[in-house]
Amino acid sequence: MDNDRVYKMKFGKVYAALVQKAERKGRTRAEVDELIHWLLGYSCEDIKECLAGDVSMEEFFTSIPKLNDNVDKVTGVICGYRVEEIADPVMRNIRRLDKIVDELAKGKSMDKILRK
Repeated sequence: MDNDRVYKMKFGKVYAALVQKAERKGRTRAEVDELIHWLLGYSCEDIKECLAGDVSMEEFFTSIPKLNDNVDKVTGVICGYRVEEIADPVMRNIRRLDKIVDELAKGKSMDKILRK
């Protein structure tokens, strides 16, 4: 896995792709924002600031306000990698976000995605 290439990507570009993935399946930007808040602790205002500030993925994921206590419950395979086996904590959190947005796009209820 080429972590450096992913780390240098702009968060805004990845965020747009995550929102697009959700919206293609009838979900909303607000739901994606809720997932980001649940997983990483970013508020809607924080997300807007990161989008306006041209923040990289590495900067976004190393400045996490508060990682959710249930983050270890996000498991499974995304992009061919088992999330819970990724050694690099930053990359593991990037893949966790991708995993829960994928679950959203596949029609899972928010309660199940948020591990309630």
